[in-house]
Amino acid sequence: MKRFRENESFSNVIQPTRDEVIRGLPLKGGWQTFFKNNNPIVLELGCGKGEYTVSLAEKYPNKNFIGIDIKGARFWRGAKTALEENLSNVAFLRTQIELIDFCFSKNEISEIWITFPDPQIKYKRTKHRLVTQPFLKKYEGILKIDGFVHLKTDSEFLHGYLLGLLHEGNHEILFAHHDIYNSTSPPDEATSIQTFYEKQYLEKNKSITYVKFKTNFF
Repeated sequence: MKRFRENESFSNVIQPTRDEVIRGLPLKGGWQTFFKNNNPIVLELGCGKGEYTVSLAEKYPNKNFIGIDIKGARFWRGAKTALEENLSNVAFLRTQIELIDFCFSKNEISEIWITFPDPQIKYKRTKHRLVTQPFLKKYEGILKIDGFVHLKTDSEFLHGYLLGLLHEGNHEILFAHHDIYNSTSPPDEATSIQTFYEKQYLEKNKSITYVKFKTNFF
């Protein structure tokens, strides 16, 4: 409860109700006014404690980053850290990921990061995987024409599932590897930042997979 109260006082946290989002989030199409600049906007979906969002913001000060998660008590840490470190290019949005097309306009987003999501392996949970075709269509609906998506996960199942969808739909795969830390010339943004849990996976010699891609529905 203390974290929820603190979130309400944080200038970098936006917490609309579901009804407010569906009726029309005032920031939709106007996020650059929130950041007070015209820099590219990057999303992290299911941002958890916000480690990746904050680290990306530190690494790329000329981009704006928005971490999205329905659990405000989780991203409280990231929001607080961003304020303590005076990172003006960080924000956190508390909402459900399936509502992102209500939160952002067409051509408003430059990149989307999906980092270590629940793979939802059971068939009956398929619709909750963040890389199903309905989700990919939502992402394409808010990305710029040259925008792209990153998936970084420890789940070989989810990695393979996404690659299957991308090949089937003739989408553009920019980079893909089943073990990013043992790949040749991996993208720096995929290996230079590690979350707390990612470091634990690596200590256990668990492979981290990575895909960077562009959708091609329209």
